[in-house]
Amino acid sequence: MPACPEAALSKTKFKMGERVVFTSGTVGRPGADDGYTIVRILPLEGGEQQYRIKSASEQHERVATESQLDRRT
Repeated sequence: MPACPEAALSKTKFKMGERVVFTSGTVGRPGADDGYTIVRILPLEGGEQQYRIKSASEQHERVATESQLDRRT
């Protein structure tokens, strides 16, 4: 029997509404200075959790993997 989606979501590193820093790495567009908010928890892709994130200073949302995000200090 497959695991219920709610159980999978409860094991994610970040929660909906949590403020994070996007570390895009050396490739891609740089992230916003004011940080991001987790707006949706997406399914795993390639074994890594994905999130939809949004910055107040950008009009668009981004998709980021868990390894591209850090907790805001």
